[in-house]
Amino acid sequence: MEDPTTPKGDSAPIITPEDVCLRWGRHEALAARLLPVNKATLLTALAAVGIATVIIRFDGCGDSGQIEEVEALDANNIGLEIPDVPVEMFEQPWNDEVAIAATMPLTGALEAHAYRLLGATHPGWENNDGAYGEFTFDVANATIRLEHADRYVATEDYSHEF
Repeated sequence: MEDPTTPKGDSAPIITPEDVCLRWGRHEALAARLLPVNKATLLTALAAVGIATVIIRFDGCGDSGQIEEVEALDANNIGLEIPDVPVEMFEQPWNDEVAIAATMPLTGALEAHAYRLLGATHPGWENNDGAYGEFTFDVANATIRLEHADRYVATEDYSHEF
């Protein structure tokens, strides 16, 4: 019996669901190693411009989701503008073992990191009834906290026969 994953002539190999799952798992593992590196980069950049806290609010449903607001505060909880300073973040390309550096404005880097954390912790957060929440970047304590709330519709059915 022929192996269906063996190419015939110039045809490409058949990709199985197992192949896709293995590749996805490998990609996710490689991308996860970049999270602490990017976190440290962001916290250092925030400290350098005098920002003590950043709050990022997100909301999504119906297969669409977005960041709604990015708020920056100083150590006295006074609102600040986030300066347009460049930050070098690392990204993991699909099907490649080597991460690449991408320079982007600080606000863009914060948003990109928030989306990566959402994808790592709550994939599909924007689907169906969706989810909402916020990230709090605490520079002094070197933490990023995610408060996440899933939405869903619950149905309780009853049947009675008398």
